[in-house]
Amino acid sequence: MSGLFGVVSEKSCNELLLYGTDYHSHLGTQFGGVAMHGDKFSRQIHNISQSQFKSKFYEEIFNMKGDKGIGVISAFDEQPVYLHSKFGPFCLVSDGFIDNADELAEELMSEGVTFSEVGNGTVNFTELAAKLIMRGEDLIDGIEKMFEVIDGSSTLLLLNRDGIYAARDRLGYSSLTVGRRGDAWAVASETTAFPNNDLEIVKSLDPGEIVLLTKDGMVQKKNGGCRNQICSFLWIYTGFPASDYEGINTEAVRERCGRCLARRDKDIEVDLVAGIPDSGTAHAIGYAIESGKPYRRPLVKYTPGYGRSYTPPSQETRDHIAKMKLVPIKEIIEGNRVVICEDSIVRGTQLKNFTTKKLWEGGAKAIHARPACPPLMFPCRYNLSTRNIDELAARRAIRDLEGEDITDITEYIDHTTEKYKKMVDWIARDLEVTTLRYQTIDDMVEAIGLPKKDLCLYCWTGEYVKPGEDSG
Repeated sequence: MSGLFGVVSEKSCNELLLYGTDYHSHLGTQFGGVAMHGDKFSRQIHNISQSQFKSKFYEEIFNMKGDKGIGVISAFDEQPVYLHSKFGPFCLVSDGFIDNADELAEELMSEGVTFSEVGNGTVNFTELAAKLIMRGEDLIDGIEKMFEVIDGSSTLLLLNRDGIYAARDRLGYSSLTVGRRGDAWAVASETTAFPNNDLEIVKSLDPGEIVLLTKDGMVQKKNGGCRNQICSFLWIYTGFPASDYEGINTEAVRERCGRCLARRDKDIEVDLVAGIPDSGTAHAIGYAIESGKPYRRPLVKYTPGYGRSYTPPSQETRDHIAKMKLVPIKEIIEGNRVVICEDSIVRGTQLKNFTTKKLWEGGAKAIHARPACPPLMFPCRYNLSTRNIDELAARRAIRDLEGEDITDITEYIDHTTEKYKKMVDWIARDLEVTTLRYQTIDDMVEAIGLPKKDLCLYCWTGEYVKPGEDSG
């Protein structure tokens, strides 16, 4: 995912833009970027794969001038993009994944449109969104037309002379929240950016809603009300613990997930409960509270500088981060039966090679793995995470059990079936853990606290809202 932040201020917006954007650093690993507008536009983009956003931008951003600006922590593309368009000049940042990007790019090129921001083997999604917006009669019409033709998601912030246009994607897959303090209006992917910047939440944008932020306030340009399909993984893993989505706090959901896992564990003996930091920590705290077993830290994360091992695009980078960031403490591990809570098991390689291996080598007597969500069955349609179905641990298990790839995996999704049990046993053996028990879909939905119909569960169930079915 990518994290977006925008601010319109009565005075210079430099400081608020810097720190507001920096509070999204957990969402992306590749590029950071900012754009500001005062008398003219200024823009900076840096690779942050080996550094932190704040250290890269601290001096530069205070040399920029403007009372409004947008920032992004990008997981994939270089952003913001700048266009000198028929609607006047503007800068754009976006979050999402456009599954039919190649098809749309070919269509635009046949109309004479050119692309300048091409990298990673495909067109830049943010530039593609900008060029699609150009098909409209005005900016609002253009954003709506862009929403209509993409297969996937695109949430965006558009900066021009008017202010900042904020548009949440039509499925509401990602979140946008507007905040205010006395001298400024802001919009953010993560409400984590608000408290320490003295911003109060004003409104969470509805799916498909478009608003304009100026120094005078917020003006709604298009009603929302499209069908909500917010990503469940925001609460389980992606989001920061202090962030709220749809008014529901991430840390609280993770604790409830841990409680649900503990309630289903009446048949194992354990000495301590641990979470794989950072996202597994709250799940483990919930498990410890519910089970009455002590929460301890047999594995500690060295510094936040190593980032997340899930988001980098290359397996080599993911493995290196997973190996280096977790340091085992033998005195806590040795002789103990450990419940290890994790947000999810995606590929399984990191859990096996860099987590359970360290626990066994530290002298653990038993390792009980408890992921806080069900087995991942499908690559995400709406953001850049897993793109290959063969990467998924559950799919490798199914292929081995069936002797071939199969299309109907209904029985493997249903946790009450014998095939599901065999799949989980296969993964447990592969991970070299004593027991493995996944969260059920219903328990996860209950922990989040929204109706099931309002959540995107595609990566677990394969069900999604198809284009044309997204009306409220």
